[in-house]
Amino acid sequence: MTILTRRLALGAATALAAPAVRAQGAWPNKPVRIVVPFPPGGLVDLLARSVAQSMAARLGQPFVVDNRTGAGGNIGADIVAKAAPDGYTLLASSMGPLAVNQFIYPSMPYDTNTAFSPVTLLATTPKVVCVATSRPWQNLGALVAAAKDKPGQLTAGSAGAGSSLHLALELFKGATGTDIQHVPYRGAAPAVTDLVSGNIDMVIDNVPNIIPQIRGKGVRALAVATEKRLPQLPDVPTTAEAGVPGFLFGTAFGMAAPAGTPDAIIAAAADAVAEALRDPAIGGRLAEQGTILGGTGPQAFAALVENEKRTLEPVIRRANIRAD
Repeated sequence: MTILTRRLALGAATALAAPAVRAQGAWPNKPVRIVVPFPPGGLVDLLARSVAQSMAARLGQPFVVDNRTGAGGNIGADIVAKAAPDGYTLLASSMGPLAVNQFIYPSMPYDTNTAFSPVTLLATTPKVVCVATSRPWQNLGALVAAAKDKPGQLTAGSAGAGSSLHLALELFKGATGTDIQHVPYRGAAPAVTDLVSGNIDMVIDNVPNIIPQIRGKGVRALAVATEKRLPQLPDVPTTAEAGVPGFLFGTAFGMAAPAGTPDAIIAAAADAVAEALRDPAIGGRLAEQGTILGGTGPQAFAALVENEKRTLEPVIRRANIRAD
């Protein structure tokens, strides 16, 4: 999860446009494992597998995706945190295990602030505010007015306590001065299913997850939480255009290595990811679904992780969010 700022967007575009500069060295000279701490089929899994395929082709060694799930991503992340810092075990993850889980879980198996060496941003996915088509609200202003008129009665689904959808809801409530009931699900898919069925009022989801339902008229999109309209949803206004300029939010996915991994290996891995994202067969397909491609390199990704911590810790504390 990350606040989508113009600086980050411009940084990503610049990095993808710049020529690749590969670090010198023998890495990789054997198979590389990319641990994904979430189940197969999600966006981070898709990103990891797409990038892994390209890296294997370009670097001449297998890059194997290994899904190790549980505890909000902490189990898989811990495997990487405790792996040898030699570049042969990498982590592809959302920002939960890298930044915010430490504020949600009562105990962590690793020190979030020292366990990893950031490699690069893989992608960000903007959030979109959607409501059930059975509800009367045709724009964001009407939704906010309804929430203020009936405090605590409107319902918003999420992928679980502390998920990016939950954090988006808390930020939205803060930006609009509303009280909306949080309904946690075990994943975003069942929340969207209940939204389509009209069992809940709204979901603030990642665009790639819910864009098929938006295009198929299964849900009504009211606003995207971005500074500019998305080309994939040109008729959907931004939150600022819709009257809520303080709500900008998205989910970030990145790659990290165990702390102490040599800088040359970090640079080589970051370069290979950037090359993969420039491949139209990979990047074009992801962008079509509303994904904003990364490839910004270690320093920019490290800064993004720190921004995530600073931005979301007070939100988590204020809402008293705890892991299920």
